[in-house]
Amino acid sequence: MEHATFGGGCFWCVEAAFKELEGVNTVTSGYAGGHVENPTYEAVCAESTGHAEVVQIEYDPAEITYPDLLEVFFTIHDPTTKDREGPDVGSQYRSAIYTHDRDQLETATQFVDALENDGLYEGIVTEIEPLERFYEAEAYHQDYFEKNPNDAYCTMHAAPKVEKVREQFSENAPTST
Repeated sequence: MEHATFGGGCFWCVEAAFKELEGVNTVTSGYAGGHVENPTYEAVCAESTGHAEVVQIEYDPAEITYPDLLEVFFTIHDPTTKDREGPDVGSQYRSAIYTHDRDQLETATQFVDALENDGLYEGIVTEIEPLERFYEAEAYHQDYFEKNPNDAYCTMHAAPKVEKVREQFSENAPTST
């Protein structure tokens, strides 16, 4: 198993979307990119820790590749808006890729360059940097969409991302959905 860590707005939405993919073993909501040890949700939301809301994905590279995960990541969020995704505004919602090794760093950088060169996006603001530390979010944030499918936020923001993944990446969707 390998790991990938992405920030693309509210971690509830990103987590729910990546859980749809075959080859993804676990998706854990958490925090990365900040300067405070053991951040809390409240401190991250107050923008006092420097952290982004992220998900850490454990995946089987024999079933789904890192470039496949990058493709999904850039499909489910807007990488051209700084510190914002949908209704969520603040540095904790920034677009970010936290790499686990040199290969991921090079792959992510080349992927972003290709997106811009192909004209798919103009002005990508996604941060790409090595992961220093991942902090798991509080238990009530884990599997939030799965546990709260009728929550208004989930219905309006997470569900469309999940549907997009199901429609566009059905070859990687789990057979149980």
